[in-house]
Amino acid sequence: MVREVKMAPLRPLDDFLLNSARYQLPNFSDLDKWGNRVTNNFLYYQTNYFLMAVMIFLLVAVIHPVEMLSGMTAMVLAFGLFYYLTNAKPGVDRFKKEHPLISVGLMLATGYFFVYVIGGVLTFVFGTLLPIFVAFIHASLRTRNIKNKIVNKIEGLDVFQKTPMGLFLDTLVGVTDAVDADFETQLARKAKGLLHDIGSKSKSN
Repeated sequence: MVREVKMAPLRPLDDFLLNSARYQLPNFSDLDKWGNRVTNNFLYYQTNYFLMAVMIFLLVAVIHPVEMLSGMTAMVLAFGLFYYLTNAKPGVDRFKKEHPLISVGLMLATGYFFVYVIGGVLTFVFGTLLPIFVAFIHASLRTRNIKNKIVNKIEGLDVFQKTPMGLFLDTLVGVTDAVDADFETQLARKAKGLLHDIGSKSKSN
């Protein structure tokens, strides 16, 4: 059965990058806590990360249009050739036996083509991996405040499980269950402090 897919809300720029955003190096010795932070941010800011990835990819394409086009073409041809060879192996073997010189010529021409466009391939790979790297750095450094955690919890984990990022993370050993448990423990620990702050502000007003 096909699961319904929904897009997560686009978070405000102020929350994502600007004034209200807080950054802190993760505790590299506590991989579980670091992983929870990254997972939570990937779920919460997934639409922002998607738009950021598109903009970075397009920026690289504008700066290096020829290399990106040649690299993309080479990657498509490489995957297409791989798919064809894996599904037509008997015919390919027969062609190599019947036309050995032509086969060698095609192999040399293919190798020369990929060497010729290797710069474009590297540019395309760079333009593809750079957004992922930037998103991971942001998710690692961006600390979550209690407001975002409450909003995340109110929106519901079942909603996140229907988003593209939620469906992807759900394939990784029950990662969404770990996120849900992390929300519960964090909210339980900070709820008293939040209520105390709200009560203090009400009395002062």
